[in-house]
Amino acid sequence: MSVIVGVTFRHQCKVYYFDPRGMVLTRGERVIVDTAQGIEIGTVVMPNKEYDVSKLPSEPRQVVRRVTEDDLEQLELNIKNEKEAIRICKEKVAFRKLEMKIIRAEYVFDRTKLIFFFTADGRVDFRELVRDLASVFRTRIELRQVGVRDETRLLGGLASCGRELCCASWMSDFAPVSIRMAKEQNLSLNSSKISGMCGRLMCCLKNEQEAYEYLSARLPDVGQTVKTSDGLEGIVKSVNVLLQKASVSVDTGKDERELREYPASDLTFTVSKKKEKRLSEEEERELKKLEG
Repeated sequence: MSVIVGVTFRHQCKVYYFDPRGMVLTRGERVIVDTAQGIEIGTVVMPNKEYDVSKLPSEPRQVVRRVTEDDLEQLELNIKNEKEAIRICKEKVAFRKLEMKIIRAEYVFDRTKLIFFFTADGRVDFRELVRDLASVFRTRIELRQVGVRDETRLLGGLASCGRELCCASWMSDFAPVSIRMAKEQNLSLNSSKISGMCGRLMCCLKNEQEAYEYLSARLPDVGQTVKTSDGLEGIVKSVNVLLQKASVSVDTGKDERELREYPASDLTFTVSKKKEKRLSEEEERELKKLEG
């Protein structure tokens, strides 16, 4: 077991783990760390914790020191210069007539590298552009092509719910999202209503999918025959997952059928194997929470 701390960086929500080298760090402290990209400044989000580092994907790098006033001034200067770097890069792109869109520029803290993020429809030969930029900024230049989801994360903004974009505020990685999730959540399949600012399916479909699977497993399927608490038998016509209710067409006698709404707890039905599996998985998760 070794002691590690969790650190995040600018424009990133993902947590990276470092060896504090005996320093006792608290949440919110700014630190200088040694990364694969060079010396960077980050924020501690997980204070000192004992952990089996063999479970990490790689050996944790080290925290160099806590930040100083000079470090913060350097960071402020880097951010100021990044805005000018974007302007210059866009001019060079226009001069070279390259089909690419510059999104963001970012200096490594010690200014040994300047990274430009861009989007493009296909591959771009930017070798001449790199030479142009290197002659201006006198440092190592790196250009990174990103997708539309990463572009939205880098630019940030407000989602249709009125809150800051999940990808820009707390999500560490993008999870695959499918149209099946929208169907299971009984949402309109109108692309304008289920797509985010990036034009792709909203990430919250994935975030809410587990809850819908958990609740759906406690309801009968549409078209399934059920028995009600008042002794009737009927066919499920629709279900309300969030309210945990089902509309059932029941036979009231005299060759008449009536549509009635029942809570799931008032219905007796056979649970499908797929739903049984979901329920057992949920029970395992709850048991792990209690144990852990």
